[in-house]
Amino acid sequence: MASQRSTRVGEQIREDLAELLAREVHDPGIGFLTITRVQVTSDLQNARVYYTTLGDAQARKQSSRALDRATPFLRRQLGRRLRLRRIPELQFFFDENIERLDRVERILQELQVERAERAEPAPDDQGTPHNEQDDDR
Repeated sequence: MASQRSTRVGEQIREDLAELLAREVHDPGIGFLTITRVQVTSDLQNARVYYTTLGDAQARKQSSRALDRATPFLRRQLGRRLRLRRIPELQFFFDENIERLDRVERILQELQVERAERAEPAPDDQGTPHNEQDDDR
C-alpha cells in the first residue's frame, strides 16, 4: 500500500509531466498522449508512469520510443520543479486499463441496444385487438 507521501509525489509528478509534455517536449512521435496515473514506490526511488495515446499499435510504439528519448529531459525538468533530494527514475507504461474499460463499455452498450430491440414489439405482433368477451367463455 502506498504511503500518503508517495501518493502526493505521484500526483505532482503526473501534473508536472502532463504540463511538460504539452509545452516543453516537441517530439512529434509523442502525439496525443495522456498521463493517466503515476505510482511512486514508498522510498520515492522509482515512478511508474502510465499513459494512453490515440491511434493504433504503430502510434503506441512511436509514443513509447519518444517517451524513452524524452525521459532524461523530463527527469531533469522534474528535478527543477520538485523539492526532493532524489528524483525518482521514470518508467513509462501504456495503460491497458483504459482500453479494457472502453471495451467493456462498448459491450455493455451493445447489450443495451439488443435488449431494446427485443423489447420493441415486432410489426407482425400487433395482431388483432383483444376481445374481452372471448375471456368470459
